[in-house]
Amino acid sequence: MKKLCFLAIFGILLSINGQTNSTSTTGKKQITLEEIWNGTFSADRMNALNSMNGDFYSLLNVDYATKTTTVDKYSYTTQQKVETIVSSKDLYDVPFFSSYSFNNDETKLLLGTDFQKVYRHSYKGTYYVYDIKSKQVTLIGKGIQEPTFSPDSKKVAYAKENNLFVRDLEKNSEVKVTNDGKINAIINGTTDWVYEEEFGFVKAFDWSKDSNYLAFLRFDESEVAEFSMNVTGNQLYPSMNTFKYPKAGEKNAKVSLNLFTVADKSVSKINLDGYEYIPRIQWTKEATVLSFTTLNRHQNDLKLYFYDAKTKSKKVVLNETDSAYVDIQDNLTFLDDNSFIWTSEKDGFNHIYHYDKTGTLKNQITKGNWDVTNYYGLNTSNSKIYYQSVENGSINRGVYSINLDGTDKKLLTPKSGQSSASFSKNMNFFINTYSSTTQVPVYALYDATGTKIKTLKDNLELQVKLNGYQMSKKEFFTYNINGNDLNMWMIKPANFNPSKKYPLLMFQYSGPGSQQVANRWNGSNDYWHQMLAQKGVVIVCVDGRGTGYKGRDFKKVTQKELGKFEVEDQIAAAKFFAKESYIDENNIGIWGWSYGGFMSTNCLLKGNDVFTMAIAVAPVTSWRFYDTVYTERYMTTPQENATGYDENSPLNHADKLKGKYLIVHGSGDDNVHQQNTMRMINALIENNKPFEMAIYPDRTHGIYMGKNTRLHLYNKMTDFVLKNLNVDKN
Repeated sequence: MKKLCFLAIFGILLSINGQTNSTSTTGKKQITLEEIWNGTFSADRMNALNSMNGDFYSLLNVDYATKTTTVDKYSYTTQQKVETIVSSKDLYDVPFFSSYSFNNDETKLLLGTDFQKVYRHSYKGTYYVYDIKSKQVTLIGKGIQEPTFSPDSKKVAYAKENNLFVRDLEKNSEVKVTNDGKINAIINGTTDWVYEEEFGFVKAFDWSKDSNYLAFLRFDESEVAEFSMNVTGNQLYPSMNTFKYPKAGEKNAKVSLNLFTVADKSVSKINLDGYEYIPRIQWTKEATVLSFTTLNRHQNDLKLYFYDAKTKSKKVVLNETDSAYVDIQDNLTFLDDNSFIWTSEKDGFNHIYHYDKTGTLKNQITKGNWDVTNYYGLNTSNSKIYYQSVENGSINRGVYSINLDGTDKKLLTPKSGQSSASFSKNMNFFINTYSSTTQVPVYALYDATGTKIKTLKDNLELQVKLNGYQMSKKEFFTYNINGNDLNMWMIKPANFNPSKKYPLLMFQYSGPGSQQVANRWNGSNDYWHQMLAQKGVVIVCVDGRGTGYKGRDFKKVTQKELGKFEVEDQIAAAKFFAKESYIDENNIGIWGWSYGGFMSTNCLLKGNDVFTMAIAVAPVTSWRFYDTVYTERYMTTPQENATGYDENSPLNHADKLKGKYLIVHGSGDDNVHQQNTMRMINALIENNKPFEMAIYPDRTHGIYMGKNTRLHLYNKMTDFVLKNLNVDKN
């Protein structure tokens, strides 16, 4: 019965996705690791475009032969270049620039160069203002962060050395808004490490619509514990990288919201009580009204405030609570009457809501047992909202339009596969990126009604190239595991013989709200999995409980017990596959990266009766070692939930190791610290358990910097898989 259910669901889903039951392509070439990492299979991508006023957009184009960069203007309607706005060859003071941004009326540009990385998403650089009409260039500063034009284009605000500055472009003068900035102590105008990583933003200031005020966050991280990492580098003696990193249960930076008044150059603090985090600030359509959100430490009580800079009064206009946590989103959009768009999971699925300016609900715009996955914006000329959702199955993404009142919903893109839209500023056009497991990425221009105007990039060259390789189809299906219908995919060897037994390698990430089982084009891991399939390995991926896009309850069931239900699902799935006639039940492995490494380690230990090997890359081995914002969102603090932290930590199950284990880490990982791997190794040593390890000096969480780093890593993982799944013996 089990097998019949498997095949029936599998056949249905293949039909839905427009695929056939054939296993592989007709090509004969074998994929090599060198090809995966030298760009052989890279799709031709579109440069990130910047939507301009009217029906135009701009691109940053680079001519590497002449070391020239240009900002070029294009027409949405014709897709032809209209003009070159600026070229580095014409700028004597700026020989090369790699970023740009416009002011509101597109008469000036901020040009950036000489970037130095701070953390994963933050950089310092040298910035200039370029006046398009006069062609004059003005240096704003070196080593600065996040320069931003005021709405009236007369000023630029930016951060430098942990202080906030405002430069008056007309007077060519500078105001130092704050004076107390200090490394590893006080930050003004940009975020600390944990805000950048977990709340997803770096610029912590915002101009009011009339350019009269500048709201900004101040971080006092003087009491946050420091974390230090050795930097091997090329010098005789290693150096030390020390930064503030609040681990679960420890002190966070004290964050305050402040207001700089341009007229009198004064700074005032907005007094708030009963909060831990201020994850968003944004001025409304009313010139003096600032919006901001606060969260308590458990992140299950979110308040949206309106603060009037003129009257110095504040009020809570929206308060969302959840028994688990409330997600932070970037979908807050203010209409001309200061009513606003908001997204929320409060009915069990993520949907779009419209509130008036007092916070009273006007209507729920989208409804259904499916999640909105992206909100693109509102076209004010026709009151239509554009969004992305999983209405056609959680493995697919479609782009939709719907009226502000919730009527006249329309699918604008293909029903299956993954569509992602980049809209013009006026919402009249969008460029859709579309792919599926059988369709290479295609970029096409659509109008706002969903009419396809032109294909911009089709990647036919890549498609033709891949036809020459022996590649297996990724087969989608669902199966009920532990009472839940879980999404899965499988890759079988191209010459699959159902009477033969094959080793099985499971891949997963499994983190809260994540997704690996999706109908989209290949990433690098997919090509690696194809290569392993060519060598005779069956690859499977299962999205268990806690993953995303199947509603609130499915996602948040893992609350306070990260690594419990997710591990149970992977173990149960492995046992399910072990009963298939074509799977060698004595050769089942699992691997993952980051959260996936935490999972693969736990699965090998807790599922030692089914898993015979595991690879863990940059794994968390105890949530006590990870940061406050991410960890406590799902686990509360270690002081409150010691059992949840410790019972699901691989460190406390090292004695259960029976299979083969490879653990990998970058010594420069500022996210999941190498401490996790070292503590895991100590636990294994104390229990006299054998293991293999690989440390990549100074590499960060992605383990990619330096010549051949990824190639070396995947060579090592390939050898480990083939040896320990006994591939040559099958």
